Amino acid sequence: MREKRSNWQRVEAVIKWANMTTNYFARYIGLARGENLYQIKRGNNGISLDVANRIVAKFPEVDKLWLLTGEGQMFSDNRLRGAQIPYYHVEVERGIVDHETLVPDGYLVVPPVGDCDFAMCYTGHAMGPSIPSGTVLLLKAVDRDAIIPGSEYVIVGRKIVTLRTVRTSPENERVRLVAGDRENYDDIVLNVNDIVAVYMVKGKLIVTN
Repeated sequence: MREKRSNWQRVEAVIKWANMTTNYFARYIGLARGENLYQIKRGNNGISLDVANRIVAKFPEVDKLWLLTGEGQMFSDNRLRGAQIPYYHVEVERGIVDHETLVPDGYLVVPPVGDCDFAMCYTGHAMGPSIPSGTVLLLKAVDRDAIIPGSEYVIVGRKIVTLRTVRTSPENERVRLVAGDRENYDDIVLNVNDIVAVYMVKGKLIVTN
């Protein structure tokens, strides 16, 4: 028989599923500070009915009985699985630099996508049919040393922000940023040291009319 999760493990499972930090989660469910949750983590408090009600009010998919007692399953609706991904309804090449200060416009639940940090829309045309205008990008922050040549990334440079396929360059200290529509968009050659941040495209939601 599988051992029931502790009070904190159940709260933590919801926090991870929601793809939030503990402090952000606390604010999101209406707690003035995260200390209420940290007291549960330390084992000083259980999960009060008030905290459970706050969580279920924001996440009605979560089963309140499971949250309070550990009995049953985490989800009251078995159709919903996967982390909620913060979605910012801004153009990725203009808004990604400020994403940490933005408030999500909503959350996406995409079970098969795996680990990603947030989603933004792409309204450009440089990527051609591989990423058509209107696509919602599921993005994960990665170190610039972890770039895989041939994969698609949003590159934040000192002077530019662009979505491109990253290719190797004859010069080891540079990368080529290649558009999908190479007839109308030239390659961009960028010094690796000029790259400030890198976001890997983990998935694409292509919206068709």
